[in-house]
Amino acid sequence: MKKILYSLTAAALMCSLSACNALDSLLEEVNYGNPTIEDMVSNEANVVMQVGQIYANVKYTHDHWGYWGLMTITADEGLCVPRNGGNDWNDGGYWLRQNTHTWDHRGEAIKEVWNVTVSGAVLCNQIIETLNTYKENMAEDVYKQYLGEVEVMRTYYFYQLFECFGRIPYTEKFEEVTGPLLEPYEVWSYLVATLERNAPNMAVVNDANRASNYGRTTQGFAYALLSRLYLNAESYGCTPDNVFKLIDKPEQYQGSFYDNCVRCCDMVINANSYDVEKDYFANFALKNDDSRENIFCIVENGLTDDEHDFGKVKNKMRIPYNTHHYGMQYYYEPDLLLDTWNGFCARPQFLEIFKAKDAPAISDADYFDNDKMREHYNADVRGPGYELHGTANTKTWGWFVGEVQKGKDSKDLYLDEDVVDDENPNGTPTVLHVGVSSLSNAHNFDGARLNKWEMDETGTYKYSENDMPIIRYPEILWNKIEAIKRGGAGSVDEVTTLPAFKTLMKRSFAYSTNPEQAFKDAYGDPAGWSLDQILDERGREFSWEMIRRRDLIRYDKFSSIQYVTAKEPVRKWFPIPFSVLEKSLLDENGNKIWTQTPGYENL
Repeated sequence: MKKILYSLTAAALMCSLSACNALDSLLEEVNYGNPTIEDMVSNEANVVMQVGQIYANVKYTHDHWGYWGLMTITADEGLCVPRNGGNDWNDGGYWLRQNTHTWDHRGEAIKEVWNVTVSGAVLCNQIIETLNTYKENMAEDVYKQYLGEVEVMRTYYFYQLFECFGRIPYTEKFEEVTGPLLEPYEVWSYLVATLERNAPNMAVVNDANRASNYGRTTQGFAYALLSRLYLNAESYGCTPDNVFKLIDKPEQYQGSFYDNCVRCCDMVINANSYDVEKDYFANFALKNDDSRENIFCIVENGLTDDEHDFGKVKNKMRIPYNTHHYGMQYYYEPDLLLDTWNGFCARPQFLEIFKAKDAPAISDADYFDNDKMREHYNADVRGPGYELHGTANTKTWGWFVGEVQKGKDSKDLYLDEDVVDDENPNGTPTVLHVGVSSLSNAHNFDGARLNKWEMDETGTYKYSENDMPIIRYPEILWNKIEAIKRGGAGSVDEVTTLPAFKTLMKRSFAYSTNPEQAFKDAYGDPAGWSLDQILDERGREFSWEMIRRRDLIRYDKFSSIQYVTAKEPVRKWFPIPFSVLEKSLLDENGNKIWTQTPGYENL
């Protein structure tokens, strides 16, 4: 009798098993008009139902207590500070530790990420075992298609776990893991091998099947994720000697990591499955399921009929509500169904990637003066822009700075009743600025708020209906450019001359009369960019999309982030959660098999 996988994480397993009730019903000899299990799996519709369960846990990815929170707040793009006298967003100092990289192994979010991803991988392995057990009762093409879909999704769950912790209990079997945690280079090897093995056999997205493959793993996603893994291989501690020897048929992967990154990017580009949208904000609209950029995304349901918590994390998209000031709920009132929580904002220095070319030097104090900052930023739609009038802006900008009005038809500003003085006995008008006054007790007005996700003004959805992109097509273009710049085969011109790349430039300066030239005037010609310029552009394009932290590690800039005080090299990994190590199995000498990541023992 097989043991249940990951007995060390019982809470995660219980959630996984509760999500598997439909699968369990398949495994039991239940009479549904006398069909056998073999009969049931021979019906593709039943297989589809079972395989569809693998996407349940990915919905917890974008929660601030989950993977998104760890990736965003620990990078230079994000910050979460206590406000309202330190009463809001304090959580026992948790966010301060994330902001400064002084976290320890007892952090709630690291435990939640571990449990959610492990549970997702457990379910995938359980379904894989079922598919393999009844392989002979399925059509061969059906078996291969769905096996690949599940194996690639399992890889993504393990990818998230690996991205956070490095040393993880990777397994491809539905059984207990009794050995030590694998080293990062070993995990990388298995992730790459699984993706390389499955990618050629997976569905290639086209106009005819785009809808049916939306929100599912496909060939495009497999190669896109491979391009990430190859581009970041060295940042994980991988070398050609310590990884390729672990992969079956290494002749498939001849060439450097960067050669392979280019190869995988070309597989996505040459499939002609994806394109760049002409409107940047179309990718984050309330209804964005027709975006041709989405290679893989989380399909959202902003209603509450599938609302679930997994520990502290919720399976609903709440990012726009987490970042906007409390007063924004009154700007949309009475139609905004969920309060805005005034938590997450940008680190002020991050927005310097949008600095106007000839802008004068500024001081830290200038970040609090919107009049001075109006001439500081360029016309890139993804940035704060040059208006800085908040809800009174005439254009849509990627970052919100400026005043908050009481309502869409009002000229009056929302008053913060917690800030009262002689001149404003009823409260102070709410005007947000870029500066952050304190990491332990910030002002309610502090920090630019990410504004690219459209909010529901109709009162239809409690949570965000916007589907959350996991990988968008522009990342593939920039991955290829960077890989070539780092020594991979090919020419940057192969990318910069593509119509899709031209669209990237034009849409970024959509409010300019000559958008492509405006892009070049602001940032130079991308064909001649340095690696640092590429890093800046990745920050502009993918703000809060969960790739910035690894970008900074790859560029060796992770310890130089604004406000970071803990700079030990081990900080590029998170510590193994205390709750996991406490439940570790013991070896024959009574020692715990799973151990803390070296470097964290005394931190």
